[in-house]
Amino acid sequence: MSVLNISKQQNGEVLTVVAEGRIDSATSVQFDSDIRSSLEGITSLIMEFGKLSYISSAGLRVLLSFHKIMIAKGGSLVIKNPTKMVTEVFQVTGFGDVLNIE
Repeated sequence: MSVLNISKQQNGEVLTVVAEGRIDSATSVQFDSDIRSSLEGITSLIMEFGKLSYISSAGLRVLLSFHKIMIAKGGSLVIKNPTKMVTEVFQVTGFGDVLNIE
């Protein structure tokens, strides 16, 4: 069973999302709706992935849609502290070249 815990903290136009667990086909819809509902007035979206154990193609699609939303707003999406497993997925898929990863 897939488990994803999400916590959000907004500071002005900056939304920081901490994701813990897995973003896969079972949890990506929850991830998408939880974040998308909080993007009003946000120009900087920070994803803290230090406790994210796995991300699937479904999760990558959600990240790409958030990236496009933030670009359209003149804002930014930053992925911070991805785990080794998640970093490898970003490298293999080419998302490391598209997303801002710190």
